[in-house]
Amino acid sequence: MRFLAVIITGLALAAPAAHAFALLNKIGMAKADYFVAQQAYAGWWIVGLLLPLARLADIGNAVALRADGTAMMLSVAAAALIAFNLVIFMVFTHPANAATENWTVQPENWESLRVQWEYSHAVNAVVTLLAFCCATLASLR
Repeated sequence: MRFLAVIITGLALAAPAAHAFALLNKIGMAKADYFVAQQAYAGWWIVGLLLPLARLADIGNAVALRADGTAMMLSVAAAALIAFNLVIFMVFTHPANAATENWTVQPENWESLRVQWEYSHAVNAVVTLLAFCCATLASLR
């Protein structure tokens, strides 16, 4: 269970980290260029399935490590951080995707939606990195 928690939580970090690394290159793009760049993410929803899997693996790890209070709490923290990632996605990222029909429609407020979308991914990169660190530390105990 330790291995699964670390691997799946680590894999769940890949997409938000990729978004965060691209932020500085994308945040100032012209409208037409930005909408073209966003099409690179078509089909990435499948990567989002790693988040509930990571949460389940972290909860399983907490159960498996219940004899070690610190390791169990680190696993619970990892699961909670993954849940927080999903909340951030639903509150900030998903509405921007919906308003732009996954960046195929260019509404008047596209720039504020871009800021919302880009920074929600950056925050989720940090949140998921913290989850990965918690899962790893729990598994190393």
